[in-house]
Amino acid sequence: MKLIRFGEAGAEKPGVIINDNYFDVSALVTDFNEDFFSGDGLEKLKTAIQSAELPQVDKNVRLGPALARPSKIICVGLNYKDHAAETNAPIPAEPILFFKATSAIVGPNDDLIIPKNSKKTDWEVELAIVIGKKASYVTEENALDHIAGYVLHNDYSEREFQLERNGQWVKGKSCDTFAPIGPFIATQDEIADVHNLRLWLTVNGKTLQDGNTANLIFNVPFMVSYISQFMTLLPGDVITTGTPAGVGLGQKPEPWYLKPGDVVELGIEGLGTSKQIVKAYSENF
Repeated sequence: MKLIRFGEAGAEKPGVIINDNYFDVSALVTDFNEDFFSGDGLEKLKTAIQSAELPQVDKNVRLGPALARPSKIICVGLNYKDHAAETNAPIPAEPILFFKATSAIVGPNDDLIIPKNSKKTDWEVELAIVIGKKASYVTEENALDHIAGYVLHNDYSEREFQLERNGQWVKGKSCDTFAPIGPFIATQDEIADVHNLRLWLTVNGKTLQDGNTANLIFNVPFMVSYISQFMTLLPGDVITTGTPAGVGLGQKPEPWYLKPGDVVELGIEGLGTSKQIVKAYSENF
């Protein structure tokens, strides 16, 4: 299945995509949240929609984040060799983990707001994992059993906040609008090989990132297993798996960053595309 959430911000309803059309499933489920995923919701929904008369939804509707706000977003840093190289960082011996505030989550095509006092707002196309079953100390062999599906994510980052303002990376990762998630969650059976997906990103039509998940340093089962050794992953939690080369910080001969009016577009094979228009911070946001 492909899961969507649609409607005005803060009032989204759950839906599904069937044969490229949008359908409302709010009569069948409350939302795509921890309760849904933990209660065998995917299988129940799959069964229910086979006999239900689902209202069709206009495809011009706003898409919200593809899942309700999770308990946490766990990020894996420097997980592509080419990205580590462009930032002059060593290849990590173990996954680098950090958090991204869930208040950063927005819809896939919502505006990106450059934070107040930002000088270095950057982009990062990433494959994200949605946890479907509580995971604590799981093995690599069993890790896929704990995954509900996959989703496109742009891990926006303010590099000055992240790298020059002391402390952990979370400050540069958590600004409002810094986590567009969607357009949809694809369940595992929608993706033939999660370790062979092209991912790309453009700014103003210029291709800056063009990579493949085959180049992940730490693969999907390993990441889920590894993270579960340090914290319990709850249904609906998001693991975002790192970005390939081509971020603003790595541009040659000099880094460059987003400015108001820029248009960022990105996509992952099998997971759709998203688009964010960059706007300046204002007190009215």
